[in-house]
Amino acid sequence: MAAWTNQDILNVALRQSAIDSGCEPEDFLRTDNVVVTSQTHPKARKYLELPFSCDLVFYGSNIVASVEEKYRDMVSDYINRFPPERCFETPNLHVLNDALQTMGQRICFMAEYFLPDLGALKPLDCPYELRIMGPSDFGPLYTDQWSNALCEKRKELDVLGIGAYDGGALVGFAACSADCEDMWQIGIDVLPEYRRQGIAAALTSRLALEILERGKVPFYCAAWSNIKSVRNAVKSGFRPAWVEVTAKSVEQVEKMNAKG
Repeated sequence: MAAWTNQDILNVALRQSAIDSGCEPEDFLRTDNVVVTSQTHPKARKYLELPFSCDLVFYGSNIVASVEEKYRDMVSDYINRFPPERCFETPNLHVLNDALQTMGQRICFMAEYFLPDLGALKPLDCPYELRIMGPSDFGPLYTDQWSNALCEKRKELDVLGIGAYDGGALVGFAACSADCEDMWQIGIDVLPEYRRQGIAAALTSRLALEILERGKVPFYCAAWSNIKSVRNAVKSGFRPAWVEVTAKSVEQVEKMNAKG
């Protein structure tokens, strides 16, 4: 991990976001907003459905909008109408959603992404035994209980984990998926009766360190409203890096809502 710096980590994230959005890494650091045509890319994050109809990314400076051509003018008008940070929140976000809905789209995903801060990331104590785990250990863990740590739909991407054990029982589990070439995403689950003991932060921080030692950048994603997850990210040594809003078809959004 000594070879990494925070700037190195940010640069990797910027390069990946550029691949995902179809732009250049420096586009996220400009003072003016950027609108590009979304396209597929073999090195994009595996779970993304490309091309985007509309996807907005904000690293704190300007907005990069990756769009289908027919939405270009609409989205450009929107992101240049309000300050960048306001474009990601209501009531302003309703302006974009209303415009998209006339063309069969709706705002669907809103997420905040975190990167490790090497000045804060360190191995945290856990009251239970920790064990490093690999894909050969994951087979029986593809259940609802561990569904944040592992993804049954993309088992082939689950590459590394750390479990917390009370005797022989797994009580907390963090794992990561190789969502792209240089960045692995962390997910975490702790059994309800074992929460509020520091297990989640201990697992998350240690897994992040293991990922860095393997030459990859760990990242962490949470919804704005998921206070428990955001607190865990910060306690584990992660800091906010970028936010992203993605539109999907009305049919896809309604299908998701029908699941309850």
